[in-house]
Amino acid sequence: MMSLSRRLMFAFSAAGLALAATATPVLAQSADWVKSVARAIAAKQTYPRSAQMRGEEGTAKVKVFINAGGGVDRTELVTPSGSSTLDKEALALPARAGQLPAPPGGATSVTVPITWKLL
Repeated sequence: MMSLSRRLMFAFSAAGLALAATATPVLAQSADWVKSVARAIAAKQTYPRSAQMRGEEGTAKVKVFINAGGGVDRTELVTPSGSSTLDKEALALPARAGQLPAPPGGATSVTVPITWKLL
């Protein structure tokens, strides 16, 4: 029988990650840059054990403010997931990703949907 941890999966597929980019100077960011930021954040995503055990799922949208060097200055919760545990994880995730790709047009912000789904 497959272990519980192997059956509990979460979805954040970089290919299916829909992102809305908002540039601080009003310049559209390249789709490739936005995807690379999404991949860097998704690579550090975890499913909090307490949320797994309670069967919590959801999608939180987080606005990530990225400085010209690719550092995360701050995050804001745009749309809550319905779980305070998942919301806290969503806000912490971008900083845990570390240095992100530097924005080509200077400091900017990107809104990233982060999804947790039990399978």
